[in-house]
Amino acid sequence: MAATEFPRHDPALWPRLGATVFGLALLWPMLVFSEFKPWLLFDVQSLRAAGHFLADFLHPAHDAEFLAMLVRETWITVAIASAGLALALLGAIPATLLATELLSVSRLGRARMDRLPALARQSVRWLLVLLRSVPELVWALLFVRLLGLGPTAGVLAIALTYCGMLGKVYAEIFEAANAHACQSLLQNGASRLGALFYGALPEAAGELVSYTVYRWECAIRGSAVMGFVGAGGLGQRMDESTRMMAGGEVASMLLVFILLVAGADLVSKALRRRLG
Repeated sequence: MAATEFPRHDPALWPRLGATVFGLALLWPMLVFSEFKPWLLFDVQSLRAAGHFLADFLHPAHDAEFLAMLVRETWITVAIASAGLALALLGAIPATLLATELLSVSRLGRARMDRLPALARQSVRWLLVLLRSVPELVWALLFVRLLGLGPTAGVLAIALTYCGMLGKVYAEIFEAANAHACQSLLQNGASRLGALFYGALPEAAGELVSYTVYRWECAIRGSAVMGFVGAGGLGQRMDESTRMMAGGEVASMLLVFILLVAGADLVSKALRRRLG
């Protein structure tokens, strides 16, 4: 029985080499324009500074004065995220009622919506697009310039960006829900709020709560990042510690961030279990 003969060369070798060369030719100018210089990491001075920072990083700071400051700034960070999300909900809920076709009274029994309600609904959607298109960090930079340093800038930045995000996702969740209950309530004279609370909300409550808690978790991380531009909280303290190359303080703050995110995840699971 003759042995099976295998090709000596990979038939796809040249196409793969050609694709690799083409990819490198595209990547090279991007690396040049981005001024990507990884060899700077191996500079003697950089290695010495990184070594001192990492050695300090392995021993998190835990003195009483620092821990008191850490607790205070952690509370401020959570407060920024919670207040910003609460303000975002105040804008997102009415926007959801206006942007969701499922809760539209003007479309009942019609194939198409009237022009004026359709224009109002589209205008709300454009506004939500505008709000979520600008990152919260950009809003924070703007408000820091207008209002000065402090948590107020972070709260307003989260409120504007997350209003756009929550309004869009809430509307999509309701649009994906069963339309029969909402339409039946609206056809029998119920208000939009009544159709929302008794028609769409019972089915979508678990998904809404899960996404809202996830956004709260993102707001906590966002408030930390905005602290680097002067919006208060742990991020601002971490920026100061990083500038001083205090690795132990940075390590303690990162541990607190991990605990905050883990706590938000536990809250989300508990709420989903309760609603389920």
